[in-house]
Amino acid sequence: MPVTDQELEKFNEKAWQLRKDIVDITFWSGGSHIGGAMSMVEILILLYYKYLNIDPNNPDMEERDRMLLSKGHGGVGLAALLARKGYFDFELLKDFNKFKSPFGMHLDSLKVKGVDASTGSLGHGLPMSVGLALGARVQNKNWLTYCILGDGECNEGTIWEAAMAASHFKITNLITFVDRNRLMIDGPTEEVMGLEPFADKWKAFGFIVKEVDGHSYTELAEAVEYARKEEKGPVVIIANTIKGKGVDFMEDDVRWHYGGLDTDLVEKAKASIDQMHGNPAGSKG
Repeated sequence: MPVTDQELEKFNEKAWQLRKDIVDITFWSGGSHIGGAMSMVEILILLYYKYLNIDPNNPDMEERDRMLLSKGHGGVGLAALLARKGYFDFELLKDFNKFKSPFGMHLDSLKVKGVDASTGSLGHGLPMSVGLALGARVQNKNWLTYCILGDGECNEGTIWEAAMAASHFKITNLITFVDRNRLMIDGPTEEVMGLEPFADKWKAFGFIVKEVDGHSYTELAEAVEYARKEEKGPVVIIANTIKGKGVDFMEDDVRWHYGGLDTDLVEKAKASIDQMHGNPAGSKG
């Protein structure tokens, strides 16, 4: 189903809130992987507010869809979203990444409700997702598995081993995203370890590739709709994004792969987010 005007309005407000939440948690915790959390906001919003079959009141529901954030360092964004969805009290995130907090920089599925797998050692999310999808097939279950990769993460050999398996077994109940913001911790992906021709690599491994604007709900939704109906083979959605999206002084700047914020920068960041999203909640933000 295409994205409606009403959904676009709702998604914009949710993204505005999520980006501000990421800023606040980064301030409270003393630092986070904020750049990559910001770049995947629209992907998270679309999945959690349109597509995922989940129930925050029953987080272990057997028939739920699974969502693995393979780029686990972006957990600051996922944690905030799960709180807003009602999995736990948002106030708990004031202790994010602090001593004895259940919320580490990389979210632990045994401690955080709504997290389907502990991730963070890059390259593990897609292999686990392939296993989950195969498990659903063997059990004749209809739930889907979604996996979000980082582009720098695709330097890992385990990603391509999993891709071979997904293609070989024609796993169509798995939808893979790549947050293609073109920056990793050490610099631009194409300088550190070039990925291009990136789409052709996925095609060579047997995937159907959809390249989209990763900040466009319409393009993302069209790709998801296609992937959910595809029966010939696995689909990867290469979502072209901007690292630090929404905060002008962070955008496309590798220095904000990880960073902290003081009170002045928090104000500047939120003002930029308001400008991008139009401050949909008015003075509430």
